[in-house]
Amino acid sequence: MATVYIRSTRRSGPPPLPPAFFVVLAVQFISTIADNAFLIVAIARLVELAEADWRIPLLKIGFTLFYVVLGPFVGPVSDGFRKGRVMLMANGLKTVAMLLLLAGFDPLLAIVIAGWGASVYAPAKYGLMTELLPPAHLVRANGFFEGATVSAVILGTVLGGVLISPAMPVLPWSENLNLADTAPTALLAGMLALTLLNALSTALCLAIADSGARYTFHSFHPVALVQRFWRENRLLWRDQLGGLSMAVTTLLWGVGATLQLLVLRWAQEALGLPLEQAAYLQGITAVGVVGGAMLASHLVSIDNTVRVLPLGVLLGLMIPLMLCVDSVPMACFLLVVVGGFAGFFVVPMNALLQHRGYMLLTAGRSIAVQGFNENAGMLFMLAVYAGAIAVDVSLRALVLSFGVLVAGGMALVVAAYRLQCTRSCAT
Repeated sequence: MATVYIRSTRRSGPPPLPPAFFVVLAVQFISTIADNAFLIVAIARLVELAEADWRIPLLKIGFTLFYVVLGPFVGPVSDGFRKGRVMLMANGLKTVAMLLLLAGFDPLLAIVIAGWGASVYAPAKYGLMTELLPPAHLVRANGFFEGATVSAVILGTVLGGVLISPAMPVLPWSENLNLADTAPTALLAGMLALTLLNALSTALCLAIADSGARYTFHSFHPVALVQRFWRENRLLWRDQLGGLSMAVTTLLWGVGATLQLLVLRWAQEALGLPLEQAAYLQGITAVGVVGGAMLASHLVSIDNTVRVLPLGVLLGLMIPLMLCVDSVPMACFLLVVVGGFAGFFVVPMNALLQHRGYMLLTAGRSIAVQGFNENAGMLFMLAVYAGAIAVDVSLRALVLSFGVLVAGGMALVVAAYRLQCTRSCAT
């Protein structure tokens, strides 16, 4: 396994990140904008079609599905080919998904195709980052990556709100586009804009450089891949730091994906905002995440990431404060603070997990294992949320439940880690 490290000739200060990293960052930025705007547009299309409310969480489930189903396969695919080419193919699938939505197909089908592309894209982009950079720079690079990603989330959610707002022109519906023979949509202009954005992210993948890393070829036989993937999961979970960071990120990704939809419902029910304005509150949360991520990139190193663990408990305790908010300015302030804590907490945990995974496995396979577990957590939590909506669980009960889940889950993780450290010291 060969890895290219770009070394700086500067004698003082942190060495600059290589230009190839910033190309990946640009692709990630535009692709994330498109993904988040896609979700808002797909939700608006469901509302336009007068579908049941419980189908809205199914959109997130559909997007996440292939992360779990293809977990054993996307890592070997990422390591078996140049990662830039894998990212090109993955973003191409997202463009196809947008074309399906534009053609009038069911939004759930379109977003499942987009999730297929995203599941292939994830191990390639993160794996390429670990190939380009030495471990000492991963927290810093993750700070840039998380900052750019969450900035894109902000722009994506705002863009999604704009694309479904009355500000968009109403274009005549072309019968040639209506391949699925479904009802015409007032969202046609927004869909066209989003299709062009997906095409741009796909084209930019052609500029991604080859890291030079090559891995030993392994069989692509499905049974062999599943068995290997199972062993890799066990290896990473049994590692003291790898298992710790995996537990944290799996919990937070599951809850975070559900809270994304919960914030939309909270903004509409508690604050009386329409969907396009409720989407902007997701962007407000992301502003805080950017700040926390950038602060963590300067204050936290790969060697002291475990020190941020208590912040996870505090983050869970802050979620029920949503129930005390009755105005938009107060909501914005709370969401920025919550986002700041989340960004400062998640970035070091993610960097630690990437580092341990790369040391124990390979860049692509470790990210595939990480994605499988995190998205399995998301699927479970989204399924619970969809079921709760179907049986009319109140907003108050949902908010309190998620706050308790985060605080209690993180308290258990901290206690388990300290117990493990005590036993290690005793032996």
